[in-house]
Amino acid sequence: MNLAENLRRTAQTDPAHAAIKLDDTVVPYGVLANAASRVAGWLGELGVEPGDRVGVSLPNIPQMPIIYYGILWAGGIVVPMNPLYKGREFAFVLRDADAKAFFAWDGVGEEASKGAADAGAEYISVSATEFVGELMTHEPGSFVERADDDTAVVLYTSGTTGSPKGAELTHSNMGRNAQISVGLVDLSADDIVFGGLPLFHSFGQTVGMNAATLAGATMTLIPRFEPTKALEILQRDKVTIMLGVPTMYVALLQHPDKGDYDLSSLRVCASGGASLPVEVLKGFEQAFGAFILEGYGLSETSPVASFNHADRERKPGSIGQPVEGVEFKLIDDDWNEITEVGAIGEIAIKGHNVMKGYLGNPEATDWAIKDGWFRSGDLARRDEENYYFIVDRAKDMIIRGGYNVYPREVEEVLYEHPAVATAAVVGIPHPELGEEVAAAVTLKPGAEASEDELRAFAKERVAAYKYPRVIWVTGELPMGPTGKILKREIQIPAAPTAAGDTFPTQTLPDPS
Repeated sequence: MNLAENLRRTAQTDPAHAAIKLDDTVVPYGVLANAASRVAGWLGELGVEPGDRVGVSLPNIPQMPIIYYGILWAGGIVVPMNPLYKGREFAFVLRDADAKAFFAWDGVGEEASKGAADAGAEYISVSATEFVGELMTHEPGSFVERADDDTAVVLYTSGTTGSPKGAELTHSNMGRNAQISVGLVDLSADDIVFGGLPLFHSFGQTVGMNAATLAGATMTLIPRFEPTKALEILQRDKVTIMLGVPTMYVALLQHPDKGDYDLSSLRVCASGGASLPVEVLKGFEQAFGAFILEGYGLSETSPVASFNHADRERKPGSIGQPVEGVEFKLIDDDWNEITEVGAIGEIAIKGHNVMKGYLGNPEATDWAIKDGWFRSGDLARRDEENYYFIVDRAKDMIIRGGYNVYPREVEEVLYEHPAVATAAVVGIPHPELGEEVAAAVTLKPGAEASEDELRAFAKERVAAYKYPRVIWVTGELPMGPTGKILKREIQIPAAPTAAGDTFPTQTLPDPS
């Protein structure tokens, strides 16, 4: 199968039905399919062949699904990237993926074009106003069949061991996970799905865009999440299904005028990306009358691995049970299974959703996957009814406003500053974002650098959601006997120096 077959089939069944909506702009399925085919034709003119990788970096605008499905239509492999990346981040991914072309939003043109030039990828600027006209100058391309185990998407993720890694997800991985997602929320063509999750991320991509396309539902987009605008869209478009991260639900629940909006059409919500506080779940359901299903997954698992189910008991605070066709087990550091109920171990996952491997990185693949089991890096316990509860992350990953921030990546940037001797990036609690990125830094003998200078240095080199808003210079960092920094023993100042924009009003960063 080709994942884009879902679009082609839905377009043939009901071409006039709305696929994508962005305020007054409505894209029917027939138009979406035609536009995707022209992207495929465009790629053919550029010399992109089946199996080639193509980068795409756009906010939630109609051009994103058009280009996404166009790449697949041509038999290519989609490499989605966050529009907030800086040039060096774009360049790394494009170079590592050996991308032949790169579609990027003109709102980040300077950084994107710089990254494309450094990586040697064909750069295509995507304008919100001129793209359609440009697209119509290209003839439709042929639909290319792909095998189930051919790679469809490469999602870049990172970790504590260094550079980002590209998780290769097959057409089968993504297609089956979209099918599972349709069943989880009983999605149909009559539904209106709130498109607030970034479509370059696995959650919004699979559970939102791909599932909606498979079911023939309508997705109403918001380029960046802002609570008032979100409430307006939920009411205006009579949204029936909302997908979100905990910070979105917190922001809506805390909105002072939430009672002025009619959200009676909303029937079910799905939450992932981080643990949803039980009091938020209960408060949201009471305020808006729609129940929330919590789930769990990773980029490497397409992403859905477990979920609470509407037709079974929900356990607040739990990530639910493994979805159909997926198995969980808890393991220790040496892959030994932990079977005792209530005992804590690392989640290992096996099933149709597990990635093919990390692109061009067999060592990382061999470490992460053994006999078909993928080790997640997340620690959990299991109860008698096979419900799982996350208790900690084995990795140091920080989840800021639903976005994953990997400390090692930010630390590497700080170490590039000539005055920095050592750096440790940690997450600290934040009432709205869940966690904020913080950094403790020591300076080289005789060197000087202010917190503001270090913050600005990092801000120029990593995406806006990654740089440490909270930063402080200290005399020393706690070290273990081998010289490893002991992050758990770092003392957070009572009032660390913070940037003025530490606590933005929007839950997700403004893509501009």
